[in-house]
Amino acid sequence: MAQEINDSNFETEVLKSSQPVLVDLWAPWCGPCRMLSPIVDKLGQEYLGKVKVFKLNTDDNPNTAIQYRVQAIPTLLFFKGGALVEQTVGVQPEKEIRTKLDGLLK
Repeated sequence: MAQEINDSNFETEVLKSSQPVLVDLWAPWCGPCRMLSPIVDKLGQEYLGKVKVFKLNTDDNPNTAIQYRVQAIPTLLFFKGGALVEQTVGVQPEKEIRTKLDGLLK
């Protein structure tokens, strides 16, 4: 299960994390976000202890979305060593997300 984060703890939880991080930017009204959510939750369970998986509601936390120039949701941000290494927009197949997560672990 992915944990909720917000603008105020983003730096601590994501940028200062010793583990790779996946952040799912979403909003409650977004249909594609609801389609992607179970996949993100499932991968959060599978990669527990290896990759931190978070969800960030862009309606409640616009600053992070602005900082990373997010134009559409769902957007997935992949971080390693505090740096953004990849960004995807729209619903992604589980296999594609898994491949990107495995890449963060190399």
